[in-house]
Amino acid sequence: MNVDNFRLQLGGKEYVPIIIGGMGVNISTTELALVAEKLGGIGHISDAENGYVCDRILKTSFVSQKRKKYAEFINNPDKSEVLFDLEEVAKAQKLYIEHTVSKKTGKGAIFLNCMEKLTMNNASETLKVRLSAAMDAGIDGLTLAAGLNLRTLDLIQDHPRFRDVKIGLIISSVRALSIFLKRAVRLNRLPDYIIVEGPLAGGHLGFGPDDWHTFDLKTIFIEVLDFMKKEKLNIPVIPAGGIFTGTDAVDYLRMGAGAVQVATRFTITKESGLPNEVKQHYLNAREEDIVINMASTTGYPMRMLINSPTLRYAIKPNCEGLGYLLENGGKCSYIDAYYTALAERKPGEPIVVKEKTCLCTGMANYDCWTCGHTTYRLKETTNRLDNGKWQIPKAEDIFLDYQFSRDHAIRLPEPEPLA
Repeated sequence: MNVDNFRLQLGGKEYVPIIIGGMGVNISTTELALVAEKLGGIGHISDAENGYVCDRILKTSFVSQKRKKYAEFINNPDKSEVLFDLEEVAKAQKLYIEHTVSKKTGKGAIFLNCMEKLTMNNASETLKVRLSAAMDAGIDGLTLAAGLNLRTLDLIQDHPRFRDVKIGLIISSVRALSIFLKRAVRLNRLPDYIIVEGPLAGGHLGFGPDDWHTFDLKTIFIEVLDFMKKEKLNIPVIPAGGIFTGTDAVDYLRMGAGAVQVATRFTITKESGLPNEVKQHYLNAREEDIVINMASTTGYPMRMLINSPTLRYAIKPNCEGLGYLLENGGKCSYIDAYYTALAERKPGEPIVVKEKTCLCTGMANYDCWTCGHTTYRLKETTNRLDNGKWQIPKAEDIFLDYQFSRDHAIRLPEPEPLA
């Protein structure tokens, strides 16, 4: 059997059961998501730093305008007055999503990965605007990620597409799912799909930094399936994290998965937003180069490459232009760490910021090399070139390999001549 023997049934529609996960900031590009959509699957884009992404791909000026507006706070550790203009947030979201969905050519779907931990110094209102604007712009589905905001559904319950758009969430335990469902039942709006993310996933993890290795995706996935059966809920359950081959995917589909979500193998594709030189770092990575740390200001552990430039950051906080992780009241643990380091620096010595990093700047500059645990296996999926570098594959080739491969085989891309 292969993945093509199965289909995801979602809202009366049928999809190839392959979902490309949403990797921010603009690693999951419009082009990458559209590959999955064209082939009948589901592709995610991410709205992490949507204003910055718009500036990058649509030549707008959201970041520079915000930085100019709050220039007086650049050297001030108090960022409580550095706020996003909600109309500008909505405008950026609509521009980006309309740009993406207007290019659909297949029978698949485009979903938005919405990182709830982007608090933006006004958590509820900015989240409401991002979700509402996404629905206005025609997004097919909303995946609630990086946090479990129990009031999220409340924020959009009056939107005309509240019961039309597909809504899913990412969880890492039955307990988290149970808590969310209690609120969803009260609103008579159950999620349309549930993504179960295991400890081998990339980026922010839903586990502790010291005990993540005591969990495994298959066990959590089975627990969620059992819970759904007990509660008599017929909602597709979608495993994610460490599914590296089509055969890995088939194993879960045969167990009852509605689809699988995959991302790591797509980080190095031509359509991925990562710069080509960064893709080579991913391809060269060894297993020991992949680490979990607490550098994120969200409080969640993160998996990334040990040589990520952001882990050595000692830059001034860039909240005036970015500031997506400012907590309500303008707080951010990197701001505290930076100004503590500045005060402790001895004359003539460089600033050394310990423990935390400026995640907003790091992700915007592609300096935060988040990755899944199986990144060290990426070299198995492509060809080594005569110049020592690795061939960059097309996303379509990887999608089709997931869909049609058997026996854990990985089909390498057709060799290309050196540029």
